[in-house]
Amino acid sequence: MPVMHFRIQWPDGGEANCYSPSLVIRDFFTPGEAYALDDFVARSRQALGIASERVREKYGFACSAAMDQLAQIEREAARFRDRPNAAVKVIEFS
Repeated sequence: MPVMHFRIQWPDGGEANCYSPSLVIRDFFTPGEAYALDDFVARSRQALGIASERVREKYGFACSAAMDQLAQIEREAARFRDRPNAAVKVIEFS
């Protein structure tokens, strides 16, 4: 199963490298685009959920790394909830 990493920039300018066990991330994000914070989290939840299920279909168990990545995204996003117009930029895929 192809692994994909995607680099993002949080509203404070900090960057993070994120993991997906599937290329499905490409269906939800475009490099260079910024997404409203809630939209970014919702898209991440959906994409990483699909990625985890693809692992389950192939190997018989969900991908805990995808769920860990989602939890990390949700924790970080919570820091910016009080910022109006907070956005997350998807920098690149690798």
